Amino acid sequence: MAYVDGFVLAVPKDKLDAYKAMARLGAEVWMEHGALSYVECIGDDVPYGELTSFPRAVQAKDDEVVVFSWITYKDRETRDAVNAKVMADERLKGSMQNAPFDGKRMIYGGFQAFEER
Repeated sequence: MAYVDGFVLAVPKDKLDAYKAMARLGAEVWMEHGALSYVECIGDDVPYGELTSFPRAVQAKDDEVVVFSWITYKDRETRDAVNAKVMADERLKGSMQNAPFDGKRMIYGGFQAFEER
């Protein structure tokens, strides 16, 4: 059964092009090292909820957009091996220090799929 890494973050609108460039490089690196898919989505219909919501979860400001992304792998073991290779890849060295978003507000985690169609 597939394994998924998921991410939610807020990106300043004026840094969206820089984020897209970073994401394109990330997609290239993850796929090259064995990910099955790499998807980046910009929030289009993500209202600010009264109790919970994507914008609330990442403390999105008025000048930011919510990004939701995920990477799929064959299984957890493959994910761990792929991520080890990605973290050692020279193309990504220092990318989080220069990221066009506040990494402290990013939410991420690994998920075991239980239903696939």
